Amino acid sequence: MKILMLHPHDIFSYAEPWTIRIVSLAQEFRDNGHQVKLAYCPLGANKEKRRMDLEGVEIITLSRRVGVNNLFSNLLKIKKASRWADIIHFQKYFHYISIPALLCSWYLNKPIHYDWDDWEEKIWQHSNKKSIHSFIFGWFIRLLETYIPKLVDTISVSSCKLGQICLDSGVARDRIFHVPVGADLKKFGPHISGKRIREECGLDGKPLIMYIGQLHSGQYTQILLEAANIVLHHYPEARFLIIGKGYMLSQLRELVRQRGVKERVVFTDSIAYEFIPEYIAAADICVAPFEDNAITICKSPLKVAEYLASGKPIVASLVGEIRNMAGGAGLLVKPGNHIALAEGIISLLKDDKLREKMGLISRRRAEDKYNWPHAAGEILKAYKKALNL
Repeated sequence: MKILMLHPHDIFSYAEPWTIRIVSLAQEFRDNGHQVKLAYCPLGANKEKRRMDLEGVEIITLSRRVGVNNLFSNLLKIKKASRWADIIHFQKYFHYISIPALLCSWYLNKPIHYDWDDWEEKIWQHSNKKSIHSFIFGWFIRLLETYIPKLVDTISVSSCKLGQICLDSGVARDRIFHVPVGADLKKFGPHISGKRIREECGLDGKPLIMYIGQLHSGQYTQILLEAANIVLHHYPEARFLIIGKGYMLSQLRELVRQRGVKERVVFTDSIAYEFIPEYIAAADICVAPFEDNAITICKSPLKVAEYLASGKPIVASLVGEIRNMAGGAGLLVKPGNHIALAEGIISLLKDDKLREKMGLISRRRAEDKYNWPHAAGEILKAYKKALNL
């Protein structure tokens, strides 16, 4: 099968880590004998570039700049690649990719698949102040996210909630495919050693609780730090490791200083993705705190899939897809509640056998479902539906 895959963001940038989904799918398709072309939009002046194993995949560069000329340029490049392809696949609603993809599908009579992984309208509303510009752009996002599922041949959704939104808008059930996020089972696993990380951080056998994610308000790191303050009063020898970067980093550092736990909470800033498996391997407990809102109920968190693949016990907020992902493999606690999160962490810290049991369940859960080969297999089913195979 010849597959054209399109993404509106930079697959090589550490600043846009969610692109790992389309890259991993492209790698799986390639490894299973399909021909793949992958088009993406560079972030611009970005010095940090992650290494990606994309040998054998043709890379096409598109533009994310605003303007009719750039939109037309994207259209011509996508049209050329679409002539070659058996199916067109695009991720996310962004107009500079979705509109050219839909036009090429219609003009060339090519089947098209949409991979929907976040409710972008709600993310926009959460991240932007109220203004005329914000309202107009939010309306435009809503328009695209409402109609794109109706215009494509098949759609994959990362969460049950996104699937329900599609159903409510009139999309036929047999056109919707549930494809949560996955993890690389070779890169992440109990076979990975975290010894080097523990030595570099000077942990010396101390219990380590780890969080990975972007440090902005939509990731709820502040909930974890309030929980850390409670946990460290019960287990002063424990350490918290916060991996990630974002505009809230200085504010979070100040919160830790105010709570008097600065020496026991370590911020690493961003870490090259190839080293993340080692960091997770070093942890005793991995955490994923969230609030319960329109954004989180649609998420299938990558961090949770990678915690599972690493065979780690998890404490996570009970919201959205996390029940399916981490139920039984960790303790699920009330969303947005730092006290419940702290109690969950403490429960695991004092029970070695429970941590070991949950770690084994985590790895099995990843092997059964939350991995990229499984995700690619489900999307191939969607392709075959779109192609009437």
